[in-house]
Amino acid sequence: MNADFNDDDLILDTIDRFLVRDVEPHVMELERKDIWPEEIVGKMAELGLFGAIIEEKYNGLGLSCLTYAKIVERVSRTWMSLSGIFNSHLIMASAVQRFGTEEQRKKWLPKFASGKMRGGLALTEPSCGTDLQAIQTRAVKNGNDYVINGTKMWISNGIHGHCFAVMVKTNMEIEPRHKGISLFLVEKGDGFKPSRKLEKLGYKGIDSAELVFEDCRVPPENLIGGEEGHGFKHVMGGLELGRINVAARGVGVSQAALDEAVKYSQQRKTFGKQIHQHQAIQLMLADMATRTDAARLLVHRAAESFDRNERCDMEAGMAKLFATEAAISSSLEAMRIHGGYGYSTEFPVERLYRDAPLLTIGEGTNELQRIIIAKQLIDRNPV
Repeated sequence: MNADFNDDDLILDTIDRFLVRDVEPHVMELERKDIWPEEIVGKMAELGLFGAIIEEKYNGLGLSCLTYAKIVERVSRTWMSLSGIFNSHLIMASAVQRFGTEEQRKKWLPKFASGKMRGGLALTEPSCGTDLQAIQTRAVKNGNDYVINGTKMWISNGIHGHCFAVMVKTNMEIEPRHKGISLFLVEKGDGFKPSRKLEKLGYKGIDSAELVFEDCRVPPENLIGGEEGHGFKHVMGGLELGRINVAARGVGVSQAALDEAVKYSQQRKTFGKQIHQHQAIQLMLADMATRTDAARLLVHRAAESFDRNERCDMEAGMAKLFATEAAISSSLEAMRIHGGYGYSTEFPVERLYRDAPLLTIGEGTNELQRIIIAKQLIDRNPV
Protein backbone atom coordinates (compact mmCIF):
# COMPACT_ATOMS: atom_id res chain seq x y z
CA MET A 1 0.00 0.00 0.00
CA ASN A 2 1.16 3.52 -0.75
CA ALA A 3 2.51 5.12 2.42
CA ASP A 4 0.58 8.30 1.61
CA PHE A 5 -2.73 6.40 1.43
CA ASN A 6 -4.26 7.18 4.83
CA ASP A 7 -7.60 6.56 6.54
CA ASP A 8 -9.13 9.65 4.93
CA ASP A 9 -8.19 8.32 1.49
CA LEU A 10 -9.88 5.01 2.34
CA ILE A 11 -13.03 6.84 3.45
CA LEU A 12 -13.14 8.94 0.28
CA ASP A 13 -12.58 5.84 -1.85
CA THR A 14 -15.47 4.11 -0.04
CA ILE A 15 -17.71 7.11 -0.69
CA ASP A 16 -16.77 7.10 -4.39
CA ARG A 17 -17.67 3.42 -4.73
CA PHE A 18 -20.95 3.94 -2.85
CA LEU A 19 -21.94 6.79 -5.17
CA VAL A 20 -21.18 4.82 -8.33
CA ARG A 21 -22.87 1.64 -7.13
CA ASP A 22 -25.83 2.82 -5.05
CA VAL A 23 -26.64 6.38 -6.11
CA GLU A 24 -25.83 7.14 -9.76
CA PRO A 25 -28.17 4.49 -11.23
CA HIS A 26 -31.16 5.89 -9.32
CA VAL A 27 -30.70 9.66 -9.30
CA MET A 28 -32.75 10.59 -12.35
CA GLU A 29 -35.83 8.60 -11.31
CA LEU A 30 -35.75 9.64 -7.65
CA GLU A 31 -35.17 13.29 -8.54
CA ARG A 32 -37.83 13.41 -11.23
CA LYS A 33 -40.46 11.87 -8.92
CA ASP A 34 -39.24 13.80 -5.86
CA ILE A 35 -38.95 10.57 -3.86
CA TRP A 36 -37.32 10.44 -0.42
CA PRO A 37 -34.31 8.10 -1.01
CA GLU A 38 -34.98 5.82 1.95
CA GLU A 39 -32.69 2.98 0.87
CA ILE A 40 -29.82 5.34 0.08
CA VAL A 41 -30.25 7.11 3.43
CA GLY A 42 -30.00 3.74 5.16
CA LYS A 43 -26.73 3.03 3.38
CA MET A 44 -25.41 6.48 4.30
CA ALA A 45 -26.11 5.61 7.93
CA GLU A 46 -24.19 2.34 7.52
CA LEU A 47 -21.25 4.32 6.14
CA GLY A 48 -21.32 6.58 9.20
CA LEU A 49 -22.09 9.79 7.31
CA PHE A 50 -24.55 10.95 9.97
CA GLY A 51 -21.66 10.89 12.42
CA ALA A 52 -19.00 12.22 10.05
CA ILE A 53 -17.74 15.05 12.28
CA ILE A 54 -18.94 13.66 15.61
CA GLU A 55 -16.02 12.66 17.81
CA GLU A 56 -15.11 8.99 18.00
CA LYS A 57 -15.79 8.82 21.75
CA TYR A 58 -19.44 9.48 20.91
CA ASN A 59 -19.38 6.77 18.18
CA GLY A 60 -18.80 9.17 15.30
CA LEU A 61 -16.14 9.05 12.59
CA GLY A 62 -14.35 12.12 13.97
CA LEU A 63 -13.43 13.41 10.51
CA SER A 64 -11.78 16.76 9.94
CA CYS A 65 -13.80 19.52 8.33
CA LEU A 66 -11.51 19.27 5.30
CA THR A 67 -12.27 15.58 4.76
CA TYR A 68 -15.94 16.27 5.37
CA ALA A 69 -15.90 19.02 2.71
CA LYS A 70 -14.32 16.59 0.24
CA ILE A 71 -17.11 14.08 0.96
CA VAL A 72 -19.76 16.76 0.43
CA GLU A 73 -18.21 17.74 -2.90
CA ARG A 74 -18.24 14.14 -4.09
CA VAL A 75 -21.82 13.55 -3.00
CA SER A 76 -23.02 16.82 -4.57
CA ARG A 77 -21.23 16.00 -7.79
CA THR A 78 -23.53 12.97 -8.02
CA TRP A 79 -26.73 14.30 -6.40
CA MET A 80 -26.71 17.49 -4.35
CA SER A 81 -29.87 16.64 -2.41
CA LEU A 82 -28.14 13.83 -0.53
CA SER A 83 -25.63 16.22 1.01
CA GLY A 84 -28.48 18.26 2.46
CA ILE A 85 -29.87 15.23 4.27
CA PHE A 86 -26.77 14.80 6.42
CA ASN A 87 -25.53 18.41 6.48
CA SER A 88 -28.46 19.90 8.37
CA HIS A 89 -28.31 16.92 10.71
CA LEU A 90 -24.61 17.49 11.38
CA ILE A 91 -25.06 21.21 12.09
CA MET A 92 -27.49 20.17 14.83
CA ALA A 93 -24.97 17.62 16.09
CA SER A 94 -22.16 20.17 15.93
CA ALA A 95 -24.14 22.58 18.13
CA VAL A 96 -24.45 19.86 20.79
CA GLN A 97 -20.82 18.80 20.44
CA ARG A 98 -19.41 22.32 20.64
CA PHE A 99 -21.80 24.00 23.07
CA GLY A 100 -23.77 21.29 24.87
CA THR A 101 -23.14 19.99 28.35
CA GLU A 102 -21.30 16.69 28.75
CA GLU A 103 -24.56 15.05 29.78
CA GLN A 104 -26.17 16.29 26.56
CA ARG A 105 -23.27 15.03 24.45
CA LYS A 106 -23.45 11.57 25.99
CA LYS A 107 -27.21 11.38 25.57
CA TRP A 108 -27.64 12.73 22.05
CA LEU A 109 -24.45 12.37 20.00
CA PRO A 110 -24.34 8.54 19.83
CA LYS A 111 -27.95 8.56 18.62
CA PHE A 112 -27.15 11.19 16.00
CA ALA A 113 -23.99 9.36 14.88
CA SER A 114 -25.85 6.10 14.28
CA GLY A 115 -28.33 7.78 11.94
CA LYS A 116 -31.19 6.18 13.85
CA MET A 117 -32.15 9.62 15.15
CA ARG A 118 -31.85 12.15 12.36
CA GLY A 119 -32.90 15.75 12.11
CA GLY A 120 -31.65 19.21 11.46
CA LEU A 121 -31.69 22.87 12.32
CA ALA A 122 -34.95 24.80 12.62
CA LEU A 123 -34.21 28.52 12.25
CA THR A 124 -36.14 30.14 9.39
CA GLU A 125 -39.70 31.35 9.92
CA PRO A 126 -42.43 32.54 7.55
CA SER A 127 -41.51 36.18 8.21
CA CYS A 128 -37.74 35.98 8.68
CA GLY A 129 -34.73 34.19 7.28
CA THR A 130 -31.50 36.15 7.11
CA ASP A 131 -32.53 38.34 10.06
CA LEU A 132 -32.65 35.54 12.62
CA GLN A 133 -32.91 37.96 15.51
CA ALA A 134 -36.46 38.69 14.32
CA ILE A 135 -37.78 35.18 15.05
CA GLN A 136 -41.15 34.96 16.79
CA THR A 137 -41.15 31.35 18.00
CA ARG A 138 -41.22 31.51 21.80
CA ALA A 139 -40.29 29.21 24.65
CA VAL A 140 -41.93 30.16 27.96
CA LYS A 141 -41.12 28.53 31.29
CA ASN A 142 -44.15 26.69 32.63
CA GLY A 143 -43.67 24.62 35.74
CA ASN A 144 -40.64 22.40 35.23
CA ASP A 145 -40.79 22.61 31.43
CA TYR A 146 -40.58 25.12 28.62
CA VAL A 147 -43.60 25.50 26.33
CA ILE A 148 -42.81 26.30 22.69
CA ASN A 149 -45.20 27.99 20.26
CA GLY A 150 -44.42 29.12 16.73
CA THR A 151 -43.79 28.07 13.13
CA LYS A 152 -40.59 27.23 11.27
CA MET A 153 -40.32 27.26 7.49
CA TRP A 154 -38.11 25.59 4.85
CA ILE A 155 -36.71 23.06 7.32
CA SER A 156 -34.59 20.33 5.74
CA ASN A 157 -35.51 16.80 6.87
CA GLY A 158 -38.71 18.26 8.27
CA ILE A 159 -40.88 15.30 7.23
CA HIS A 160 -38.55 12.35 7.81
CA GLY A 161 -36.40 13.79 10.61
CA HIS A 162 -36.93 12.88 14.25
CA CYS A 163 -35.31 15.68 16.25
CA PHE A 164 -34.43 19.32 15.59
CA ALA A 165 -32.33 22.06 17.14
CA VAL A 166 -34.98 24.76 17.35
CA MET A 167 -34.10 28.44 17.71
CA VAL A 168 -36.55 30.26 19.99
CA LYS A 169 -36.98 33.48 21.93
CA THR A 170 -36.81 32.95 25.69
CA ASN A 171 -36.80 36.70 26.35
CA MET A 172 -38.75 39.01 24.03
CA GLU A 173 -37.76 42.26 25.74
CA ILE A 174 -33.99 42.14 26.21
CA GLU A 175 -31.62 44.22 24.08
CA PRO A 176 -29.63 43.46 22.03
CA ARG A 177 -32.17 40.99 20.69
CA HIS A 178 -29.74 38.11 20.23
CA LYS A 179 -29.36 37.81 24.02
CA GLY A 180 -32.95 36.63 24.20
CA ILE A 181 -32.40 33.68 21.86
CA SER A 182 -31.93 30.08 22.97
CA LEU A 183 -31.54 26.73 21.22
CA PHE A 184 -33.49 23.61 22.22
CA LEU A 185 -33.39 20.01 21.07
CA VAL A 186 -36.99 19.05 20.34
CA GLU A 187 -38.19 15.59 19.35
CA LYS A 188 -41.35 15.13 17.34
CA GLY A 189 -44.38 14.32 19.43
CA ASP A 190 -47.24 16.07 21.17
CA GLY A 191 -47.34 19.71 20.14
CA PHE A 192 -44.74 19.36 17.38
CA LYS A 193 -45.49 18.19 13.86
CA PRO A 194 -44.73 19.01 10.23
CA SER A 195 -47.74 20.74 8.69
CA ARG A 196 -46.80 20.40 5.02
CA LYS A 197 -44.09 19.51 2.57
CA LEU A 198 -42.94 22.48 0.51
CA GLU A 199 -42.62 22.03 -3.26
CA LYS A 200 -39.43 23.35 -4.87
CA LEU A 201 -37.87 24.15 -8.25
CA GLY A 202 -34.94 21.82 -7.57
CA TYR A 203 -33.31 20.14 -4.58
CA LYS A 204 -35.75 17.26 -5.00
CA GLY A 205 -35.73 14.10 -2.91
CA ILE A 206 -34.87 15.83 0.35
CA ASP A 207 -37.96 17.03 2.18
CA SER A 208 -38.30 20.71 3.06
CA ALA A 209 -41.17 21.35 5.42
CA GLU A 210 -43.11 23.77 7.55
CA LEU A 211 -42.94 22.81 11.24
CA VAL A 212 -45.61 23.87 13.72
CA PHE A 213 -45.20 24.03 17.50
CA GLU A 214 -48.40 24.30 19.54
CA ASP A 215 -47.91 24.18 23.31
CA CYS A 216 -44.99 21.81 22.81
CA ARG A 217 -43.51 20.93 26.20
CA VAL A 218 -39.74 20.51 26.35
CA PRO A 219 -37.71 19.63 29.47
CA PRO A 220 -35.03 22.11 30.59
CA GLU A 221 -32.29 19.52 30.03
CA ASN A 222 -32.93 19.94 26.27
CA LEU A 223 -31.72 23.55 26.39
CA ILE A 224 -28.35 23.31 24.62
CA GLY A 225 -25.62 24.43 27.00
CA GLY A 226 -28.05 24.58 29.92
CA GLU A 227 -28.36 28.39 29.97
CA GLU A 228 -30.77 30.72 28.23
CA GLY A 229 -29.60 33.47 25.90
CA HIS A 230 -26.74 31.74 24.08
CA GLY A 231 -28.66 30.27 21.16
CA PHE A 232 -27.63 32.89 18.63
CA LYS A 233 -23.94 32.25 19.33
CA HIS A 234 -24.50 28.50 19.06
CA VAL A 235 -26.20 28.86 15.70
CA MET A 236 -23.61 31.25 14.29
CA GLY A 237 -20.87 28.80 15.26
CA GLY A 238 -22.73 26.03 13.46
CA LEU A 239 -23.29 28.13 10.38
CA GLU A 240 -19.55 28.37 9.76
CA LEU A 241 -19.62 24.61 9.20
CA GLY A 242 -22.86 24.94 7.25
CA ARG A 243 -21.44 27.54 4.91
CA ILE A 244 -18.35 25.46 4.23
CA ASN A 245 -20.69 22.59 3.43
CA VAL A 246 -22.80 24.69 1.05
CA ALA A 247 -19.62 25.95 -0.60
CA ALA A 248 -18.46 22.35 -1.07
CA ARG A 249 -21.84 21.57 -2.63
CA GLY A 250 -21.24 24.45 -5.04
CA VAL A 251 -17.90 22.94 -6.03
CA GLY A 252 -19.59 19.58 -6.58
CA VAL A 253 -22.32 21.04 -8.79
CA SER A 254 -19.82 23.14 -10.74
CA GLN A 255 -17.57 20.11 -11.24
CA ALA A 256 -20.51 17.98 -12.38
CA ALA A 257 -21.48 20.66 -14.90
CA LEU A 258 -17.89 20.81 -16.17
CA ASP A 259 -17.70 17.01 -16.45
CA GLU A 260 -20.88 16.88 -18.50
CA ALA A 261 -19.75 19.75 -20.72
CA VAL A 262 -16.32 18.22 -21.38
CA LYS A 263 -17.89 14.87 -22.25
CA TYR A 264 -20.59 16.30 -24.50
CA SER A 265 -18.16 18.64 -26.30
CA GLN A 266 -16.28 15.56 -27.52
CA GLN A 267 -19.43 13.75 -28.64
CA ARG A 268 -21.28 16.52 -30.46
CA LYS A 269 -20.16 17.66 -33.91
CA THR A 270 -21.05 20.84 -35.78
CA PHE A 271 -19.65 22.15 -39.06
CA GLY A 272 -17.68 18.95 -39.49
CA LYS A 273 -15.80 18.90 -36.19
CA GLN A 274 -16.29 18.20 -32.50
CA ILE A 275 -17.60 21.28 -30.79
CA HIS A 276 -14.67 21.47 -28.32
CA GLN A 277 -12.60 22.56 -31.31
CA HIS A 278 -14.67 25.73 -31.65
CA GLN A 279 -13.11 28.67 -29.86
CA ALA A 280 -16.42 29.75 -28.30
CA ILE A 281 -16.74 26.38 -26.54
CA GLN A 282 -13.08 26.40 -25.52
CA LEU A 283 -13.50 29.74 -23.78
CA MET A 284 -16.47 28.46 -21.79
CA LEU A 285 -14.72 25.23 -20.79
CA ALA A 286 -11.63 27.14 -19.67
CA ASP A 287 -13.68 29.51 -17.50
CA MET A 288 -15.66 26.64 -15.99
CA ALA A 289 -12.53 24.69 -15.10
CA THR A 290 -10.74 27.71 -13.64
CA ARG A 291 -13.61 28.86 -11.45
CA THR A 292 -14.26 25.30 -10.22
CA ASP A 293 -10.64 24.82 -9.15
CA ALA A 294 -10.54 28.29 -7.54
CA ALA A 295 -13.73 27.53 -5.63
CA ARG A 296 -12.31 24.24 -4.40
CA LEU A 297 -9.19 25.98 -3.07
CA LEU A 298 -11.31 28.51 -1.19
CA VAL A 299 -13.36 25.71 0.37
CA HIS A 300 -10.26 23.84 1.47
CA ARG A 301 -8.75 27.00 2.98
CA ALA A 302 -11.91 27.65 5.00
CA ALA A 303 -12.11 24.03 6.14
CA GLU A 304 -8.48 24.02 7.26
CA SER A 305 -9.09 27.22 9.22
CA PHE A 306 -12.12 25.60 10.88
CA ASP A 307 -9.99 22.57 11.79
CA ARG A 308 -7.48 24.86 13.49
CA ASN A 309 -10.35 26.26 15.62
CA GLU A 310 -9.80 29.70 14.12
CA ARG A 311 -12.53 32.20 13.49
CA CYS A 312 -13.37 31.63 9.84
CA ASP A 313 -16.58 33.50 9.07
CA MET A 314 -14.79 35.55 6.39
CA GLU A 315 -13.09 32.50 4.87
CA ALA A 316 -16.31 30.49 4.95
CA GLY A 317 -18.20 33.46 3.50
CA MET A 318 -15.71 33.85 0.65
CA ALA A 319 -15.87 30.14 -0.14
CA LYS A 320 -19.65 30.09 0.00
CA LEU A 321 -20.00 33.22 -2.14
CA PHE A 322 -17.55 32.19 -4.86
CA ALA A 323 -18.37 28.48 -5.04
CA THR A 324 -22.13 28.91 -5.21
CA GLU A 325 -21.89 31.59 -7.88
CA ALA A 326 -19.54 29.22 -9.74
CA ALA A 327 -22.24 26.53 -9.57
CA ILE A 328 -24.79 28.85 -11.18
CA SER A 329 -22.40 30.04 -13.91
CA SER A 330 -21.10 26.56 -14.72
CA SER A 331 -24.55 24.95 -14.82
CA LEU A 332 -25.78 27.65 -17.21
CA GLU A 333 -22.73 27.33 -19.46
CA ALA A 334 -23.06 23.53 -19.47
CA MET A 335 -26.66 23.96 -20.62
CA ARG A 336 -25.56 26.29 -23.42
CA ILE A 337 -22.86 23.87 -24.52
CA HIS A 338 -25.47 21.12 -24.70
CA GLY A 339 -27.79 23.29 -26.74
CA GLY A 340 -31.35 21.96 -26.91
CA TYR A 341 -30.34 18.74 -25.17
CA GLY A 342 -29.34 20.76 -22.13
CA TYR A 343 -32.99 21.71 -21.71
CA SER A 344 -34.07 18.08 -21.84
CA THR A 345 -34.68 15.95 -18.75
CA GLU A 346 -32.79 13.16 -20.52
CA PHE A 347 -29.52 14.88 -19.56
CA PRO A 348 -28.43 15.82 -16.02
CA VAL A 349 -27.47 19.42 -16.77
CA GLU A 350 -31.03 20.73 -16.39
CA ARG A 351 -31.08 19.29 -12.83
CA LEU A 352 -27.80 21.03 -12.03
CA TYR A 353 -29.29 24.27 -13.38
CA ARG A 354 -32.33 23.88 -11.09
CA ASP A 355 -30.30 22.89 -8.02
CA ALA A 356 -27.65 25.60 -8.17
CA PRO A 357 -29.72 28.72 -7.28
CA LEU A 358 -30.63 27.36 -3.84
CA LEU A 359 -26.96 27.43 -2.87
CA THR A 360 -26.82 31.21 -3.16
CA ILE A 361 -29.70 31.49 -0.66
CA GLY A 362 -29.19 28.71 1.90
CA GLU A 363 -27.06 29.22 5.06
CA GLY A 364 -27.18 32.98 4.55
CA THR A 365 -27.68 34.70 1.22
CA ASN A 366 -24.70 35.66 -0.88
CA GLU A 367 -25.55 39.31 -0.29
CA LEU A 368 -25.11 38.67 3.43
CA GLN A 369 -21.78 36.92 2.76
CA ARG A 370 -20.51 40.03 1.01
CA ILE A 371 -21.43 42.14 4.04
CA ILE A 372 -19.68 39.69 6.40
CA ILE A 373 -16.56 39.67 4.22
CA ALA A 374 -16.42 43.47 4.05
CA LYS A 375 -16.90 43.88 7.81
CA GLN A 376 -14.21 41.33 8.57
CA LEU A 377 -11.81 43.01 6.16
CA ILE A 378 -12.13 46.22 8.14
CA ASP A 379 -11.99 44.52 11.54
CA ARG A 380 -8.87 42.58 10.61
CA ASN A 381 -7.10 45.54 9.03
CA PRO A 382 -7.62 48.57 11.29
CA VAL A 383 -5.78 51.76 10.44
